Amino acid sequence: MDMTPFRMNWNYPTSIRVGAGRIADLASACRELGMSAPLLVTDPGLASLPMIEQSLRLCRDDGLNAGLFFQIKGNPTGPNVMDGVVAFKAGSHDGVIAFGGGSALDAGKAIALMVGQSRPLWDFEDVGDNASRVNVATMAPVVAVPTTAGTGSEVGRAAVITDDQAKVKRIIFHARMLPAVVILDPELTLGLPPRITAATGMDALSHSLEAFCSPLYHPLAEGIALEGMRLVRHYLPRATANGNDVEARLQMLVASSMGATAFQRGLGAMHALAHPLGALYDAHHGLLNAVLMPYVLQANRSHIEPQMERVGRYLDLPKAGFDGVLEWVLQLRGDLGIPHSLGEIGIDDQQVERVGRMAEVDPSAGTNPVAYSAEQYSRLFDKALRGEL
Repeated sequence: MDMTPFRMNWNYPTSIRVGAGRIADLASACRELGMSAPLLVTDPGLASLPMIEQSLRLCRDDGLNAGLFFQIKGNPTGPNVMDGVVAFKAGSHDGVIAFGGGSALDAGKAIALMVGQSRPLWDFEDVGDNASRVNVATMAPVVAVPTTAGTGSEVGRAAVITDDQAKVKRIIFHARMLPAVVILDPELTLGLPPRITAATGMDALSHSLEAFCSPLYHPLAEGIALEGMRLVRHYLPRATANGNDVEARLQMLVASSMGATAFQRGLGAMHALAHPLGALYDAHHGLLNAVLMPYVLQANRSHIEPQMERVGRYLDLPKAGFDGVLEWVLQLRGDLGIPHSLGEIGIDDQQVERVGRMAEVDPSAGTNPVAYSAEQYSRLFDKALRGEL
């Protein structure tokens, strides 16, 4: 189909260049931010692919002294970030191109933050007024180029980094961590395997769904969350079934950015559990949210039935209300091949109590519609582990 109508420049929540082939704008985006020597930060899986070589060539052909750093784990760690800082300084770089899935985007944003700081990374964890410690003047500018449609980290003001010593995921936050330019090019996502397309797409859904259920007052985020869910309903099955469906890929990139914009309103128990499980078991974040989703919905039911009524109507689901939304989520998971229980993805019951304690104090727990205790989180985890909905 003709993709011309989908080629746009947006300025919310940051400068976004949308459309097939927009990676061609990479060098000009770097120039716009004053970069002459960007460091492209990606993961090992992408580093050897033609899209990375093409992107580096686009920069170098424009006279930019572009470098490459790709020593990043699937759940990026503090040492990954600091190794990136070393590479940034060694190459005399002056900006970051964060290129890839959520891990590369988060790592790239954290590297751009840390290149000018004298304090250690964990001093900027999203606790209290830690963000005031940041030396803003020395932060490096960031161009974000997502290659998956899930985390929405390209429009986020934070990075989730694993503290591998404490075995916990920490959220590093500063408002200026929001990338200055984003490129949403669906052609960069065409090679994504169906199972990763499904898991990352369900992550995008979890962001909009949890943001919509948050008790905080933020009507702007509510509206964005609803439309983000509608895009997932219509386009995630298409993108998973046919990875070369450029329109579906584009709409899922947009849905991903919308989900991350909406969760300025907060997240909830899905993420409160997914964060410790990711840290302890090194499991895929999107897949964790996908498996946890119906269990958390069921646990929150008494507090979210009015919201689910609105979701069901907006999505034009066959059945109204909470039951209709739950049935849709279960059907969608089944159609996408998402496992029903955490046990099916290699999670065990050896740390049930620890997961509960970690979930209770996770920042995402603060905006769940219900305030759960550590024991209640442990019971919720155990249900998801065994598939007892």
